[in-house]
Amino acid sequence: MNLNTSSNLETRSLLDELCSFDKKGLFDLGHPLLNRILESFVKAAGIGAVQAVSREAFFSAIEGNGTNRGGLPAEVSNTKKNQLPGLRGETSNKSLEAMVKSTGKESLQWGLAAGLYSGLTYGLKEARGAHDWKNSAVAGAITGATLALTLDDSTHEHIVQCAITGAAISTAANLLTGIF
Repeated sequence: MNLNTSSNLETRSLLDELCSFDKKGLFDLGHPLLNRILESFVKAAGIGAVQAVSREAFFSAIEGNGTNRGGLPAEVSNTKKNQLPGLRGETSNKSLEAMVKSTGKESLQWGLAAGLYSGLTYGLKEARGAHDWKNSAVAGAITGATLALTLDDSTHEHIVQCAITGAAISTAANLLTGIF
């Protein structure tokens, strides 16, 4: 056996591993439910972190340039005013600490929503024996209500609104899956 053949076998097996990455998943905790919850949590938390950091970098760049918020839509400008009270630029350590806390909280919220929704849909599918819009509606409602509870100023009305919104979005996504 020459060196080139051995190298090709190693490369091919690495390529096979990369191609089958989606089939096996990131984690193997011994149960498909746990694997699915953890994988969804990690993926969504990463997306939430990237989103939070990019948003804060954008607003820091705008404020650092001395650009007024006149060019931004009112809803974006007002959102930023209340976004991070600790990010005022007093010291870079305070700003960095506030950004890390904000990013961590947002990552946790994204991961919680994805892990909870994924786990609920899987559990309901196993319990009912079917994967349909009803599973999506229940999982979306529970996930929406849970996500509303993670907010600082959640009211009863806000929790119900988030539950209804979560149910509607997840049901619509489930029903539209076959179309697109």
